[in-house]
Amino acid sequence: MAHYIIFGGSGGIGASLARLLHEGGHTLHLTGRDEAKLAAIATELGATYSSGDVRDDGFIAGAATAAGPVLDGLAYAIGTINLKSLPRLTNADFIADYTINSMSAANAIQAALPALKASNQTSSILLFSTIAVQQGFASHASISMAKGAVEGLTRALSAELAPKIRVNAIAPSLTDTPLAAAIAGNAAMAQGVAALHALPRLGQPDDIAALAEVLLTDKGDWITGQVISVDGGRSRARTKG
Repeated sequence: MAHYIIFGGSGGIGASLARLLHEGGHTLHLTGRDEAKLAAIATELGATYSSGDVRDDGFIAGAATAAGPVLDGLAYAIGTINLKSLPRLTNADFIADYTINSMSAANAIQAALPALKASNQTSSILLFSTIAVQQGFASHASISMAKGAVEGLTRALSAELAPKIRVNAIAPSLTDTPLAAAIAGNAAMAQGVAALHALPRLGQPDDIAALAEVLLTDKGDWITGQVISVDGGRSRARTKG
């Protein structure tokens, strides 16, 4: 049995991952902004939790402390979907996307590092990118920049923290979560985006969580420094000319 912290544990992917880890017999500390939703999931899974915003001073450090002195893994499942053309993007947009997706991920790792190093096994860190980093999409400048930093952080820390801590990331395509509701919740838009995939549907949280469980637990004990796409083939396969 291992002990994990999931930042964003009440979100679509974070909650799916938490349930898989719970089914595997592991214990959890979850974080999220919606305290009622977070408390319900934590009660369901017998987990402890910290409610707050990763942008608030002291919240990340407090959550890491509340998770306990020993951690076997950390997942940072928090992100933004800020789709604007370049002329419409402001400095505030760029800063917000970078802060939430990248800098706060680094801060979470910093805060949890002593506990991850205290594990009696190889511990793990899992971050989340997007296929928009590797494949150019219009109106994705800010989020692609922010998630590109996540991929750089993944590779840098996989070298710096080896061999004690593994570090990997998942790059999903559009996934049907509350975060993506503006697109996934519109039937016409969702159908149009789904058709762009070799496997023509939107991702589901469980699609992402299945690989996340492997990378976070000892099932992926010889995997580090990887950014793996879970994207219905969108980043690699073309079924039409």
